[in-house]
Order: sequence, then structure tokens, then C-alpha cells
Amino acid sequence: MNIPTNLMYSKDHEWVKMLNDGTALVGITDHAQSELGDIVFINLPVVGDEVVMDEPLGDVESVKAVSDIICPISGTVAEINEELLTAPQAINEDAYEAWLIRVENVTDKADLLTAEEYAEFVEAEK
Repeated sequence: MNIPTNLMYSKDHEWVKMLNDGTALVGITDHAQSELGDIVFINLPVVGDEVVMDEPLGDVESVKAVSDIICPISGTVAEINEELLTAPQAINEDAYEAWLIRVENVTDKADLLTAEEYAEFVEAEK
């Protein structure tokens, strides 16, 4: 299982990468994409939407099911990864390059896990 150490993680299997400009990228983990199977559609918020920690920011549809994407932080959507709207399978190809949204005015990030804590959490779920 691929868990980069430079990211933070949620117990809902999303990752957060804090950027130098104070914004953050959000995506779903490699573990999540492997559990979902082949992703065929993604529904993302629009730029300017407020996202709230522990609330759905959108959903992802795979050949297995439709699942909510739970936001691991709060803030304002500054950008969405528009490439995913036409090529959602990019998440399966590289979950850590296929970010979903960039969030500005980030708050509520205290509950995030380190890579080591996330690996232990995933192991305990099995």
C-alpha cells in the first residue's frame, strides 16, 4: 500500500497536501481507490463553494458503488481538478497525483493523521 510520508490523512481515506501558499490539495488515498475499483465518474464542488470537515465535498462512482468523498478540512474551494471530470480513472492510475480540489482559507485540520498513523489505522480496519 502506497502512503507518502509528506501528506496528512483522514480516517475517511482522503489525503491533504499543505502547499507553501497556505492552500491545500485534497484527494482520495491509494487504499480508497483500490477498495473502490475502477472509477468511472466523479462529482466535485465548484470554485467558491465552502467545504466543511467531515461533510461530503462530492462523490465518486466506481463499477462497485457510489461513495461520498468526505472533506478532511474546512475552507473555500479555490480550484478543482477539471481533468478528472473527463478522466476519473486517473485516480486509479495515481491517487496521489490526481488531486480533487485545492482549498484556501484552510481550517479544521487538527484531526489529520500522519502517514504512520494512517497505515496503522488501515491495518486495524482489516
